[in-house]
Amino acid sequence: MLLHGTDALKAAAATGQALPGFVAYNLETVQAITAAAETAGRPVLIQAGAGPFRYAGQQALMRLALDAADRSTAQLGVHLDHSRDLDEITACLEAGYTSVMVDGSHLPFADNIALTSEAVRRAGDYGAWVEAELGALAGDEDVSTDAVASAAAMTDARQAAEFVAETGVDALAVAVGNVHGFTKEPVRLDLDRLAAIHAAVPVPLVLHGASGLPVEQLRGALARGVAKVNVNAELRRAYLEALRDHLPDALPGSDVVALWSAARDAVTAAALTVIDRLSQNL
Repeated sequence: MLLHGTDALKAAAATGQALPGFVAYNLETVQAITAAAETAGRPVLIQAGAGPFRYAGQQALMRLALDAADRSTAQLGVHLDHSRDLDEITACLEAGYTSVMVDGSHLPFADNIALTSEAVRRAGDYGAWVEAELGALAGDEDVSTDAVASAAAMTDARQAAEFVAETGVDALAVAVGNVHGFTKEPVRLDLDRLAAIHAAVPVPLVLHGASGLPVEQLRGALARGVAKVNVNAELRRAYLEALRDHLPDALPGSDVVALWSAARDAVTAAALTVIDRLSQNL
């Protein structure tokens, strides 16, 4: 069933847990995320958005995610991730997305406020909630690039307070040392900065780039207001490793169904591990 509103997000924040946002690229990953949510009995966001649209096509991927959520026994929100395009945001809202992320982190502060405010206005007409980003994350959202965080690009607590007040966003994605994709060295979050942001803003915080994050760092983030965590690279790696491992058996018979099924099952298992990690009360 489609998960509407921010109740699940707020409940996670109140209990020191986090709502997982999993990025889907195709039929198999949508099915895998759905299966994980049903098995765990926990609310989950299928993030079918801007980056994957370039591969699968916007209409096709939107329909896959929305149909899966409609038919599922689990509570599944369908979320647009990292969009810089108001027309894309509007198209997703019209299709039935339950939340959107507007990403103005690349813009000057005033322009980010203007873009985000307009996204909030549009989403309000559809009863959807809005996530925005302040500060900039290094790395590619769709490819692991061994990125390194920049201290100069991290979120400032006082700016965050102004940003949330001016825009009316429902959740704020922050840069506190996190990066997109896996890294050679374990990521170390600036937990003091995160605590200051949490104290300054009245909305749940979002942590992007959580794949491979040490458990103690993740728990520290959840204790400091993070109530939504994005995971992408862990699922991508599980998918690719399953394809690699099962290809020798599938190739002689051209058994693509067995190959895709193995990849789907691997993504489900990876997603279940993340859901468990994010569902443990502090």
